Amino acid sequence: MNEMYSMGLDLHSIGAVAILAVVFLNLFILISYQDLKKYKRLNSIFLQPLTFTTLGLMIFTGVIMMAAKHLDFTFANIVMIVISIVFIVLEMKRLKSLKYLSIKKDHAFNAYKPMARTILQVEFALLLLISLVMWFL
Repeated sequence: MNEMYSMGLDLHSIGAVAILAVVFLNLFILISYQDLKKYKRLNSIFLQPLTFTTLGLMIFTGVIMMAAKHLDFTFANIVMIVISIVFIVLEMKRLKSLKYLSIKKDHAFNAYKPMARTILQVEFALLLLISLVMWFL
């Protein structure tokens, strides 16, 4: 049982690094792209599935860890659940606004970028904060 819990914690830590990398990649691509059509295509084919797959990895390993601890809710676990919900809500807000951007409007992408950059920076900060707390406490 101890080995399973240890392996689960290792997978959860790897997932934390992976989701941080994915959010950073999203932010980097958002800043570097200038063409809305190409960005929407890359986002729908590659970035969105990658983001939600890594988030699913985090939630799944978190659920396994909670089951291994017999559903013992600690303050850290509640904070991780809340941050997961906030992350999902922010991502859905960002992706919904991207979905309704018109490719035909010239400055639509420039109007979208500051809001999306702010959301991605908040996500990155939240994930980095909870990861640092998880690793060092």
